Amino acid sequence: MKITIQAPDINVSQSLVNFINRKLDKLHLVYDKIIRSEVFLKVNNTSEKENKIVEVLLHIPGGQLVIKKEAATFEAAIDHGAHSLRRRLKRKKEKQRARD
Repeated sequence: MKITIQAPDINVSQSLVNFINRKLDKLHLVYDKIIRSEVFLKVNNTSEKENKIVEVLLHIPGGQLVIKKEAATFEAAIDHGAHSLRRRLKRKKEKQRARD
């Protein structure tokens, strides 16, 4: 699966890139038909602590899955987002099995 990370105006460390790749690569264990994913990292300019926004667009056959998570760190947002995507992919896989 190809993973594209876009973070305008943000310096992204290599450790964050590796973390994102590890978390999203694990989704392949749940649903092996993922084509590619696009990750968008943003910082909301507010005084709140939870100002890091992560959007993940997952391209799968027949459509896309989109999540948007906000947390105090990008790592926490990616972790929550990957968990949500894992649940949604499991549901999609179960629906496909029911149809077959």
